[in-house]
Amino acid sequence: MIGNFREVTDSMNFTNSVKVTVAAAIPVIVFSMLDKFEVGFAIALGAFLIFPSDISSNLRHKVNGLLAAIGIVCGCALVISLAFPYQWLFFPLFVGLLFLLSMISVYGHRATLVSFSGLLSVSLIFGNVYQGAALWQHIGLMAAGGLFYMAVSLTFYYISPNRYAELELAQAMKLTAKYLRLRGDLWTIDANRAKIIEKQLKVQVELTAIHENLRETLILTRMHSGLSNQNRKMMIVFVTLVEVLELGLSTSFDHAKMHQTFSGHNDVLETYQKLAYNLAATLKRLAKAAERRVPYKSAHNLFQDLQELEQKIRAYEAQSGGNATESLLMLTNMLHYAEKQVERINIVERAYTLAVFKHDIKGLDKDLEKFIKPEYYPLSVLKENLSFKSSIFRHSLRLTLTMLAGYLIGILLPFQNAYWILLTIVVIMRPGYGLTKERSYKCILGTLLGGFIAFGILMLPVPPLVISVLVMVCMVLGLTYSNINYTVGATFVTMYVVFIYGMITPDIQDVVQYRIMDTVAGASLAFIANYFLWPSWEFMQVPVYLEKAIAANRDYLRQISELYNNKGQAPVSYRLARKEAFVETGNLMASFQRMVQEPKSKQKQLPELYELAVLNHSLQSSLASLGTYIQHHQTTKASAAFNYIVDTAIANLTEAASLLKGEPVVAREEDELHLRFTQLKNIREAELRNSRRIDEKEFRLKMEEAQLVIEQLIWLTNITESIRKVAPRVKPS
Repeated sequence: MIGNFREVTDSMNFTNSVKVTVAAAIPVIVFSMLDKFEVGFAIALGAFLIFPSDISSNLRHKVNGLLAAIGIVCGCALVISLAFPYQWLFFPLFVGLLFLLSMISVYGHRATLVSFSGLLSVSLIFGNVYQGAALWQHIGLMAAGGLFYMAVSLTFYYISPNRYAELELAQAMKLTAKYLRLRGDLWTIDANRAKIIEKQLKVQVELTAIHENLRETLILTRMHSGLSNQNRKMMIVFVTLVEVLELGLSTSFDHAKMHQTFSGHNDVLETYQKLAYNLAATLKRLAKAAERRVPYKSAHNLFQDLQELEQKIRAYEAQSGGNATESLLMLTNMLHYAEKQVERINIVERAYTLAVFKHDIKGLDKDLEKFIKPEYYPLSVLKENLSFKSSIFRHSLRLTLTMLAGYLIGILLPFQNAYWILLTIVVIMRPGYGLTKERSYKCILGTLLGGFIAFGILMLPVPPLVISVLVMVCMVLGLTYSNINYTVGATFVTMYVVFIYGMITPDIQDVVQYRIMDTVAGASLAFIANYFLWPSWEFMQVPVYLEKAIAANRDYLRQISELYNNKGQAPVSYRLARKEAFVETGNLMASFQRMVQEPKSKQKQLPELYELAVLNHSLQSSLASLGTYIQHHQTTKASAAFNYIVDTAIANLTEAASLLKGEPVVAREEDELHLRFTQLKNIREAELRNSRRIDEKEFRLKMEEAQLVIEQLIWLTNITESIRKVAPRVKPS
């Protein structure tokens, strides 16, 4: 329990919640002492509205984003207030402003959060619509609150500029450890392997998102601030974690066959599983040390575990008399994988225990700017999305009409606070049905729990000072848990809202009652609108993500082929292609996970889409296996047969991507493919016949390369052919 709470308080969510609580509480406390609570509250409101747009990034982007949010928040409040007395002007402005604010989400994550701040401002201005001089004073105080929050945020930034990257790296290590732990679970004899692989895919989706955040943060810091020792260390750790994931993806074993083969030698597999668990435990321990900023102390000797595994393999070889060639090759592959993972995790350990110098990252800082997307906001992007083909356009239209309906219901029916209906819609409503439905339930449950708990506390003779402390505690916990556990977050948010009203109004029972009614009304409207108003069902989006993932893996295969033909160190183009393949596969799996949360009637083409998603993941595993092998082994010259087979696989993927887009394809001749595999097999047989001309070590290396490359090419070709055959069964959206 204490460990879990420590994990929460060490997170960036907690730090951000403390920032906004400090920025909101100080003005309220200071101006309340001066008997000017309204002034302090307006400043606190400005700070609170700017807070959502404060995302971790380099300093210039952070400041620009906050200033843009201040301008939009204050501008929206001013426009709505000025137009409010004139209904003929108010409603067109209200609708147009909501739609425009929603549409700026097309410009990415930062723009989405600035948009959210603006929508919150539009919702909350109806709590008290000011006019005349009072309006300008209120807008000025809100702007002051936004600037005060920015000052607090920048103070936290200067105190600890690398904290966000440190925590993201720690989270990446935790998730990578979880992934490795799940790989270890696969070696349990009676393991539910399908369930474990499903969990691995979910972890991979989370890791892909964190890797993207880290790329932007570390690379932008490098570009604008240079490379400090801390930044060098984080860059090495990040690159190494990506390689650990690639290794995990690239190495797959037939666990059932392995258990059958070594049924009388379970100690070998148990030793390997122990090593897999210790790899995960080491990364988890490293993550905790980074999170808490304490010196790292190793609890496992991975090299000793590796030596123990090697001894078990040698013992098995001695017992078999050297006759079990195939099984020994299986164990050798396991040992090679373990050696590579131990080597990489040891790099992470050294980064956290020793100083890192420029020569340690030689080659890693080359063309870094190519790995991030520049912040660019052309008007053409907005124009291109003004169509029902755009999910953001449909969501913007849906959100606008839902908030208009919420406002009308709030003023026409006996609701106390119409603005709370709007606020609930803004917070709950998401482009996808599944997430909106989930948040609706959690918001209603959290509101009920928080209302009853807070009301029960206020019924007791609790001193005002204690209530004030509870307000700040609930605010911190509410904002912290909103991104971790939405039900818990909604509970604490409701509690601090009720406590605030309890301090300024005697009719607290009515406040709780109307708060619940408003929340239920807003959540219901959001839920209904997402189902009936131009819904963005995921079955319409999954084929798009599939096409992008298949195309990205095709480009990844092209880079692998070039690396095998040209030899040498992996170029930037290879790393970029690998990154895009991982990102697009993560997007695909995230979309598929959203799809299975939707109503059964909307899970159209589920078997075909699932089959293609699994095939795409298998394809990426095969590509990662080839790419990893080529990078870490001195390979022989690429043959014409190899290139022909790779070209065939690329053609299969190109056709599949075209079919998913609804484009026609021309049939190809495939008879020669079988001959090319025969050529590769003949090469291997020739090596076996001429084995006396080379020493045993060189012969073993050639045999391993021939077997691995041929097996991977056969697997790769089978997968790409299966993808091409299934793709026509998916109807384009």
